Amino acid sequence: MAANDTASATKLIKGRVVLNQLLKFLFLLATMVGLIFLVLLIYRVLDQGLGFLDVNFLTSFPAPFPEEAGLLAGIMGSIFLMLLVAPIAVILGVSTALYLEEYAPKNRFTRFIQVNVQNLAGVPSIVFGLLGLTFFVYLFSLGYTLIAGALTMSLLILPVIVVASQEAIRSIPNHLREASIGMGASKWQTIWTIVLPAAIPGILTGSILALSRAIGETAPLIVVGAATTIYSIPDSLLSKYTAMPIQIYSWTVRPQEEWQYVAGAGIIVLLVILLAMNAVAVWIRNKFQHRF
Repeated sequence: MAANDTASATKLIKGRVVLNQLLKFLFLLATMVGLIFLVLLIYRVLDQGLGFLDVNFLTSFPAPFPEEAGLLAGIMGSIFLMLLVAPIAVILGVSTALYLEEYAPKNRFTRFIQVNVQNLAGVPSIVFGLLGLTFFVYLFSLGYTLIAGALTMSLLILPVIVVASQEAIRSIPNHLREASIGMGASKWQTIWTIVLPAAIPGILTGSILALSRAIGETAPLIVVGAATTIYSIPDSLLSKYTAMPIQIYSWTVRPQEEWQYVAGAGIIVLLVILLAMNAVAVWIRNKFQHRF
């Protein structure tokens, strides 16, 4: 009897080892497939775009000829958009998450709001573009301007920031809140000095992902009237504007092959700016993570 039990246990262990090796191979294969296509994509972009990437490309406005075209209007437009989108979306998103997690009563209405916020995070970006067109462009009479585009992009990434901030706030142990209140601190003092500093790494992570999505989106900006070709830099909130994805898109749809290389150079610039944003945000996140 004991021998049979030992044999069964040995067979079970061997089966689990084989299953573990099989799953390990499948996960490695999935990782390698993703990495291979990523490397091929980066190689193709660099191969096409490096020849057109120079100082003149970064400091020139769009032109009718590929060798004279530049991305300056798109770069400045994207920077101005992010300078508006980041504070609007982060302040509203974190404030909403704080209310839902720290102040809102736990009832059906609160759960209804949370479910809808989570669902909004998966809504196609074109829907937010139509929403921005209806409200900001027409209803509020902002027109096809920089502020209308920024508000639309803020709506696009707001659900992502809310959900990420909720998870970060929810991960803070309750005993820290109880200890702070037990020492005589008010609820807001506890949130400001205990909860928010400890949740900042998670909040920043969600904000990074959301802003990364915003800087690369094209569809909502097309709907709310971002120009495909513009020869000036926005000088006010009501200025006409363009963005790097819009400019790159306008180059890719042109029939001449040289424009594909110009688009490749624009993609390289967009990736560099995106990586720079992420690097700064990760540095800030790590600094707070070491601190708390």
